[in-house]
Amino acid sequence: MKRRLLVFSTLFTLASGALYAQQDKLVTHFIFDKMSINPGATGINDGFCGTTIYRNQWDKVNGAPNSAILNVQGALDRWAPVGVGISFYHDAIGFSRQNTVSLNGSYKLSTSWGTLGIGLGLGIINVGMNPDWVAPVTINDPSLPTGFADTKFDLNAGLYWKGAGDYYAGVSATHLTVPVLGDSSGNNPAGFPAIVTYNSARHYYAMGGKTFKDAFGSYGHLDANVLMRTDMVKMSADINVRYMWFDKAYGGLTFRTSDAIAIMLGARPFKILNAGSGSTPMDNLLIGYSYDITINKLASVSRGSHEMMVKYCYYLPPVPIQKSKHPRWL
Repeated sequence: MKRRLLVFSTLFTLASGALYAQQDKLVTHFIFDKMSINPGATGINDGFCGTTIYRNQWDKVNGAPNSAILNVQGALDRWAPVGVGISFYHDAIGFSRQNTVSLNGSYKLSTSWGTLGIGLGLGIINVGMNPDWVAPVTINDPSLPTGFADTKFDLNAGLYWKGAGDYYAGVSATHLTVPVLGDSSGNNPAGFPAIVTYNSARHYYAMGGKTFKDAFGSYGHLDANVLMRTDMVKMSADINVRYMWFDKAYGGLTFRTSDAIAIMLGARPFKILNAGSGSTPMDNLLIGYSYDITINKLASVSRGSHEMMVKYCYYLPPVPIQKSKHPRWL
């Protein structure tokens, strides 16, 4: 019990004090969440896609993070070399809640070697806290932080390169405006100075990956991906290897430095069921799951982390080719 209380108090301290540690989300399915951390990846691929990810981190640990992500994006190449999208992120940890919404856009420069996406994300970040303190005596300590909510402007930017040789690379930064959120009243109800602030730190990202087609014969391909992140205080990296079988199902492993080893599984259920009967729009539905095995100090109290991912893409039909002929030649 004491160990669980220690874990919870640590989580609360990280969530509600004057924060300078790494704050951005960590997801095992980062390969499906590029746009929210690198706006340059917005609409870099064909079609219109929606992706949602839910993460239950450190299962059975009181106050541990629970995150939800929704990304919707599309390529407008038919009308202009741009991609547009919207990203929503919700995070709950301890007494605190964070909501981020970002409108993302990228301008795509195409060359014979690949496509460069130059992206910008304009949004807002909202942070709130509503603590429910259980006092050891009948009177609460008036110096304890009270609830607050605040919203500020947020800005992200990034460059994303999609190479013609089945590889990609990108660099980006989030929270460029470094918003500081907190209790604007100046005092809590007891007259003590407000001590709760949330100092968003700039985060810098570097990502890259490559697809090795026909890696094990003609059965499928192998994907290798890496994501590095830092707030200039700490750095962590995710290394992922995933094998896609006939573009119908995949399995893989992810290693996150000083945190976890994850097992990933996914499939296109309708593509498996419709095998041999022609393609349908539902073949583009992809469902994934990952289980993180905790390898840090929380391993003794955590039952690991669970993550679910659902992605669906719709592709516009090709523009019909119109031909005109003189009536004499009909």
